[in-house]
Amino acid sequence: MNFRGKIIAWDELPAWRAARRARGQRLVVTNGCFDLLHLGHVTYLETARKQGDALLVGVNGDAAVRQLKGPERPVTPADDRAAVLAALESVDGVCIFAETTATRFLAAAQPDIYVKGGDYTLETLNQEERRTVERAGGRIVIIPFVPDRSTTATLRKIMRL
Repeated sequence: MNFRGKIIAWDELPAWRAARRARGQRLVVTNGCFDLLHLGHVTYLETARKQGDALLVGVNGDAAVRQLKGPERPVTPADDRAAVLAALESVDGVCIFAETTATRFLAAAQPDIYVKGGDYTLETLNQEERRTVERAGGRIVIIPFVPDRSTTATLRKIMRL
């Protein structure tokens, strides 16, 4: 499949999810900014994918990234971030969402498994997101964080050049 075919428009997400459910696939969902893709990201996504049968990645839109990371971010526009993620073998679908939190995205995606990185715990995870997943019958899996790999650290290094 062409990677562009893995990019799911917001209004197409319910039908995409329904097709996975009809096939009996366990859907793993994660989300984030994914501004500059690095080893930590790809390791995390590969590990997440192994939790189920298909991996859907939610990507914060540009305005949300600015709110979360500051006025100089994102470095890479949302459409480009989605395309790069879609090109990864471990990713089955990518959907851009507008909000800073993933609650509405998770309600639409209805994950069987919601994966977050080891920089979160069940207690520090956004509790509205947690309730949304658990009310729909999904479970939350925290996977190890890859140390010393972050977009912020990469940007700091670039700024020193």
